[in-house]
Amino acid sequence: MTEKKLADLKNTAFNVRQHIIRMSTDGGCFIGASLSCADLIVFLYKEFLNVNLENLDDPKRDYLFLSKGHDVPALYGTFAEIGFIEKDRLKNHLKTNDFIYWHPNRNIPGIEFYSGSLGHLLSIAIGVAIDCKLKGQTNKIVVILGDGELDEGTIWEGALVANAYNLDNLICVVDRNHFQANIETEKLIPLESIEDKFKAFGWGTGSCDGHNFESLEKAFSIFPIKENKPSIIIADTKRGKGLPSIEARADRWFVNFKPEEVEMLLEELKGGAEADLTSETIVAR
Repeated sequence: MTEKKLADLKNTAFNVRQHIIRMSTDGGCFIGASLSCADLIVFLYKEFLNVNLENLDDPKRDYLFLSKGHDVPALYGTFAEIGFIEKDRLKNHLKTNDFIYWHPNRNIPGIEFYSGSLGHLLSIAIGVAIDCKLKGQTNKIVVILGDGELDEGTIWEGALVANAYNLDNLICVVDRNHFQANIETEKLIPLESIEDKFKAFGWGTGSCDGHNFESLEKAFSIFPIKENKPSIIIADTKRGKGLPSIEARADRWFVNFKPEEVEMLLEELKGGAEADLTSETIVAR
């Protein structure tokens, strides 16, 4: 990955995190999980997926399904950065004059399907993957799952079906931030080893650092991971990434900050980013 490309990805992710923080007031949002998957979503849209403003309605485009729908501030923020929606529109978060709220809504350009109750969008994506196969298309179908979402039985039913139909056009990404709502996953219903479980279901498996763009690039450079089989990448992430004051905190699942707290968090984010970005790339928003 070139230095220019890496700087662009980091700057975009920084801007997305600013958007997320700004959506954490006047009703609030699921900030911790949104911050944990911001880098994943930025990488997918800027480097992996063939989807853009010109082909949003093209049946041969790639598809992304955000199954962990409560992380949609990261998706909204990315859409604002890549031009799917106007940045000022994010100010309508939770307002009655728009469709920008706690879960994906298809009235927003780029949203492929509604999500709310966890565990369902893998099955939707499997249907789309089968349809694309039947039509002889080469679309990539990507599903972002939460690690706690893996407790849902529909995930494992879907995993069996995807393997049975040899859906090598399907790839799942697990945002492995190690928290489920307000408790650590391994203290509630232990998940490990996730990779071994999916291997047993016939999937090709991989892993990466979900906050390192070079690690993400390497993980996604081989697709499908296993010939004629669906793929899954477990991305190790940190809840609340970018804000040390709330990172890996069980009580920072859903928040509704006061405006002055938002400003403090934006300064905290900028202070941490300055160690990783040049001053020229950090743009106050």
